[in-house]
Amino acid sequence: MDKPYGEENTQARVPDFEELSHNMARLIEGAGKAAATYLKPIQEGQPPVSSDAQEAVKSLGRVAEAWMSDPQKSFEAQSRLGTQFLSLWASTLKRAQGEPVEPVAEPEPKDNRFKDPEWSENPIFDFLKQAYLISSRWAEDLVENAEGLDERTRHKAHFYLKQISSALSPSNFLLTNPELIRETLRENGANLVRGMAMLAEDIEAGGGELKIRQSDTSRFKVGENIATTPGKVIFRNDLIELIQYAPTTEKVLKRPLLIVPPWINKFYILDLNPEKSFIRWAVSQGLTVFCISWVNPAEQHAEKGFEHYMKDGIFAALDAIEQATGEKKVTAIGYCVGGTLLATTLAYMAAKRDKRIDSATFFTAQVDFTHAGDLKVFAGEEEVRSLEAAMKKRGYLEGSRMANAFNMLRPNDLIWPYVVNVYMKGQSPFPFDLLYWNADSTRMPAANHAFYLRNCYLENKLAKGEMELAGVKLDLKKVKVPIFNLATKEDHIAPARSVFVGSKAFGGPVDYVLAGSGHIAGVVNSPSKAKYQFWTGGPVEGELEDWMKQATETAGSWWPYWFEWIKAQAPRMVPAREPGGGKLEPLCDAPGTYVLAKS
Repeated sequence: MDKPYGEENTQARVPDFEELSHNMARLIEGAGKAAATYLKPIQEGQPPVSSDAQEAVKSLGRVAEAWMSDPQKSFEAQSRLGTQFLSLWASTLKRAQGEPVEPVAEPEPKDNRFKDPEWSENPIFDFLKQAYLISSRWAEDLVENAEGLDERTRHKAHFYLKQISSALSPSNFLLTNPELIRETLRENGANLVRGMAMLAEDIEAGGGELKIRQSDTSRFKVGENIATTPGKVIFRNDLIELIQYAPTTEKVLKRPLLIVPPWINKFYILDLNPEKSFIRWAVSQGLTVFCISWVNPAEQHAEKGFEHYMKDGIFAALDAIEQATGEKKVTAIGYCVGGTLLATTLAYMAAKRDKRIDSATFFTAQVDFTHAGDLKVFAGEEEVRSLEAAMKKRGYLEGSRMANAFNMLRPNDLIWPYVVNVYMKGQSPFPFDLLYWNADSTRMPAANHAFYLRNCYLENKLAKGEMELAGVKLDLKKVKVPIFNLATKEDHIAPARSVFVGSKAFGGPVDYVLAGSGHIAGVVNSPSKAKYQFWTGGPVEGELEDWMKQATETAGSWWPYWFEWIKAQAPRMVPAREPGGGKLEPLCDAPGTYVLAKS
């Protein structure tokens, strides 16, 4: 994209009003193009499907009804808000007279929206900041203390209030954000012109919906500077490609490792770059690593359900591994929803007395969805029924729908900073491999996603022993193989408490490990970086808080601890195995072809 008029004059302190007016005209022209791009699908009869606004109004309306039904409590709530604003006005007046004052409301230490010094030094912006914090926290208290609400309604109200309060932050608007005002005057509005151009591009990329630009995607190419661990695709069907990675040690553990990644995203989160790659590291420890790469499904995969993902996914991979290595038994890893699939598969295999998976590791995976966090907002009966109807038309769920849902779990980290920096400051985002992967979304087959939402999030059948797969009722208590169950402390997708409770569902020994950070960073935490920490402890009993009190904290990555757990189970070594050394000829180089398909 060419530099907008005025970009070279970024050092000017006093705006060039002629240049500013010219850029404002360009901004209006760009806004028209962005609006036309947004309206195009609607004009073609394909309006975006969204019930979030209706659900927000309904949930927050129930909160309002609860308070209005008791006039005395409603009056007290309004009085509390009024008292805080009177304190803020008094504080502001004292400050205007030169008196030192303590703030009435301060941001949380991790809240980066108000880090600019002018939010505190300038009385106007300080007032706006504190007024926002007072109002948003008062609204949160209303939701928390509303009487007569069922827990689901309260949960939904909390979630949608978080979206609204995040969106209404003064940091998100040009005229109420000191950084944006300075930047706009410094660049004579050229920043807004650049931002509007990127906004139009991102709406077009999203097919009429905004696909927020979180990373510079032009700087990455799968197989060239991301997902580069050497290996071969040794098996392919219409659902998976199976990758066998080339060894880097003369000897390897006899028992191979199978990785079952989530199909909601692509597998290379475990192979981002050589420094972060869990796969490359596992190979370097002497493991023969196999990884499933799921197809990015289209209409023809509409009827592919959990049974297909088990039989044509995990079972097909086990058969191929035996042909490639001669080994019938493997250890397996399941990540996120890949872990949920692995757990259901283990229960099925236990019922059939199939012992090919000798131990299992779960990365931030849930089997009990009682405490599944904010994603449960999207998994009520009405929401699931609406989603099923939408998926039926195409045969799959667009990857952008899930990506948006994940972003909404952390709007102040994954939505609004990019809105401000990209579309208002006009800054292209940094080339960040993790966010490039995050944007490389995948679709979900209708049958598979509907089964997952209904049986797990909505009805929690796996934990209750009521789930059926391929005609078999699944009982996790029959799963006796050793389990390594990894949770992460700040996980918004598979909360640590949820994983802890799920650990009690298995019938064999479970080593519950809690890592620092979140769903991705806590897993992809290479020993070379020496970041975060992890906790280990005794049996999974009582509540997570009780377990934490007795747990041992260790600085750094949990990867070496996991490898010692793996090695202790089956320490026998054999000569290293090259891909294609068995009965299966390589089909192509890693990372294969399925991973390259875009949504």
